[in-house]
Amino acid sequence: MLAVLQALQALPESQRQLTSVLRRHPRPNGKFYAKSQLLDAYLQLVEEGAFPADSKLRRRLRGRPVRTISGVAPVAVLTKPYPCPGHCIFCPEQAQAPKSYLDGEPGVLRAIQNHYDPFEQTHVRIQSLHALGHSTDKIELLILGGTWSFYPQSYREWFLRRCFDALNERESATLDEALRRNETAAHRNVGLVIETRPDWITPQEIVALRQQGVTKVQVGAQSFDDRILALNKRGHTVQDVRDAVRRLRLAGFKIVLHWMPNLYGATPESDLADFKRLWDDPALRPDEMKIYPTALLEHTELYDLWEQGKYQPYEEETLIELLIRCKTTIQPYCRVNRLMRDIPSQYIVAGTTKSNLRQIVQQRMQQRGLHCQCIRCRELRGKKSADFEHVQFEDVVYETDVTTEHFMQYLTPEGYLAGFLRLSLPHEPRDLAEIPLPEIREAAMVRELHVYGPAQSLGRRGRGGQHRGLGTHLLDRAAALAREAGFGELAVIAAVGTRPYYQARGFTLRRGVGRGVGAQCYYAPTTTPLLYPIRKL
Repeated sequence: MLAVLQALQALPESQRQLTSVLRRHPRPNGKFYAKSQLLDAYLQLVEEGAFPADSKLRRRLRGRPVRTISGVAPVAVLTKPYPCPGHCIFCPEQAQAPKSYLDGEPGVLRAIQNHYDPFEQTHVRIQSLHALGHSTDKIELLILGGTWSFYPQSYREWFLRRCFDALNERESATLDEALRRNETAAHRNVGLVIETRPDWITPQEIVALRQQGVTKVQVGAQSFDDRILALNKRGHTVQDVRDAVRRLRLAGFKIVLHWMPNLYGATPESDLADFKRLWDDPALRPDEMKIYPTALLEHTELYDLWEQGKYQPYEEETLIELLIRCKTTIQPYCRVNRLMRDIPSQYIVAGTTKSNLRQIVQQRMQQRGLHCQCIRCRELRGKKSADFEHVQFEDVVYETDVTTEHFMQYLTPEGYLAGFLRLSLPHEPRDLAEIPLPEIREAAMVRELHVYGPAQSLGRRGRGGQHRGLGTHLLDRAAALAREAGFGELAVIAAVGTRPYYQARGFTLRRGVGRGVGAQCYYAPTTTPLLYPIRKL
């Protein structure tokens, strides 16, 4: 294998040439070496001193960096199939998959292979990322499958504990113990994401999510038109969505809304008007979005309507034009995580089956000189030419129904987003009946802090955006703004793996309501300097 590495080291970066080398140096059984095998051999030989360290060669052997290019390694795991409180006409239901999921989706296949065991799913995914050369020090854990809030409390606590046992590489007796251990674990949790329905975001659920250590909530809104919601039997109203967003925002969570064009009863014109409500309605204005064009699937009530001629999926060109018009309206404080759901094409009866729909839409927009200013289209994502020494600060201010929001961002001279912070300044002290979290009642809230660039190991200063002081500068500016607005404290609901970071920058721990390590919150006074001196930008 040493000969293969030496041959690869001598080549310029080219996938075609890499394949040629692998063909000239096959394994003893005649098959080709996998990149992960070569990477393992490279790391071992470097450690033994038998091969020189070569960052370019390591990047060539590493898997595609897309998964960790935004600064963290996402690990998605699925809960077991369980009944859902909803009766949506478009939603598939299979015995082997959670409600709304299909047993042929990649994530579901991984979950089935691991018998929906949370420990095994988490462990296998981390090992896979590591084998492909990705840093796994900072993990965003995404709990998918069904309505999280509808699962029994005992199952939710067990599921999370076993996920964290995998991150910690050791077992814990309780969820509290597992969360506490993760503060210094090898794979630290820097974000915990769940998905649920808007009508299940009650004041009591807000407290439960805090206790579980959740930091981001995906809400299946699907539409902001009560007529469309009723036709599709969603079982909730637009006001339920507004209430859910308000509660989550005031409690310090990051908010992801799901939206579905081409629902039963919708038209391209009504969908565009519906999408614009996201930005026109102060009670919405989410931090992130997932756009899921309605997929026509067999064994659903929507399929029956299609057979009766009462429903028709949009033609591909119609959908593309709609998404182009939607993307031009997206505000710079929002990130669009998905533009198409990862449903295998064989399941879709009619309508578009393109898995690269985002790429098609972006290419069309570029050809017309149109631009999307969402976070994902502007984030750094490993741009080698980015200039970090001359980043410029910009504060995007917008109002919601209950807060003044500051989306504080650092931009490179090339216009790439190098880092940002979400600061929420409540208009009034939080209503404890709605947000039963007295510890944050009168505090300004940092809801998200993110610095871009390929995921770096903890404590390592890299060439990318991470570990260069941008996050510290953003916290300093947030404290100054909160102080000017009359707030005495700056709070952050930190994922357990990020707590040492905030402690090192002057934040102190205060136990929250109820029980549980997850309910704890970090504070810093805004009247005194927060942060340690670092180099001037």
